[in-house]
Amino acid sequence: MRSKIELDTAIRQDRRTVLLVNTRSRRGRDHFEQVSRHLDEAGFQLLARFGLERPERLPEVLSDALALGPDLLVAGGGDGTISETARHLAHRDVAMGLLPLGTTNNFARTLGVPLDVTGALALLTEGKVADVDLGEAAGRIFTNLVSVGLSAQVAEHVPHRLKRRLGRVAYPLTALTRLPAHRPFDAVVTAGGEVRRVRTHQLNIANGNSHAGNPIARDGSADDRLLMAYALGRHGRRHLLGATLRHLVTGRLRTVEGSPFLAAPEVLVETDPALPLDIDGEVLGRTPVRVRILPNALRVMVAPDFPDR
Repeated sequence: MRSKIELDTAIRQDRRTVLLVNTRSRRGRDHFEQVSRHLDEAGFQLLARFGLERPERLPEVLSDALALGPDLLVAGGGDGTISETARHLAHRDVAMGLLPLGTTNNFARTLGVPLDVTGALALLTEGKVADVDLGEAAGRIFTNLVSVGLSAQVAEHVPHRLKRRLGRVAYPLTALTRLPAHRPFDAVVTAGGEVRRVRTHQLNIANGNSHAGNPIARDGSADDRLLMAYALGRHGRRHLLGATLRHLVTGRLRTVEGSPFLAAPEVLVETDPALPLDIDGEVLGRTPVRVRILPNALRVMVAPDFPDR
């Protein structure tokens, strides 16, 4: 593995780059050609350009892209595309450039990547290489969030067309349709030597500071070696709705060390009954689950003032 400075220098000098855009994502199709032209004009040596119409082929395409030996892999799409790309780049000597073209763009928000394409592209030439944390749960590497409860049903049932038309509003609308039939569950959360018992409809374990496109805590980071575990409300459905609204309003004011968080490098979640896991929007595995931080697992292009440990 090269040092961050060595990789940054190689990107600036040689510009060996692969572009991969999920053209089925909300904005991917519209921006693919624009991004490709920009990289050409900026002097990047594009080893390949992949416009992905079928997301199920993403792992295969990523393997092909990495076989070309790029220093930089520019990935455009939603959180699912970014998460899958991060999994493939974890612990590799390749930096990821993020183009947030999806609905909520949680990982981009956590890293301070501009949500407009022009600003995000500027980081590829004006930014720096940083090492940031990823998480791991049920043998799956993730960028942003593991959750248990109502969100797993939402992840399974949110219509793709609704996401394209309404953006991130599609998620709470789908949640409202699923909530009347959803039952609360009992969970035991163990983190940092503390045990917390909760009865709730929703339990989240976050790496970073963004969920559903909104801030979780003002000092949350993907470079602080911490996961944040927290329940949204208690057992009543109205508690979930009220907690979700408070989450939207007060996320910018809360701190990692304050309520309602349990912050630690590793979190054990046990539920009764065993429940499906929503890992970065994909339903994979079941509780009980041990979630842990993978420190400095991903190299990524960020702004020059990003606080990089």
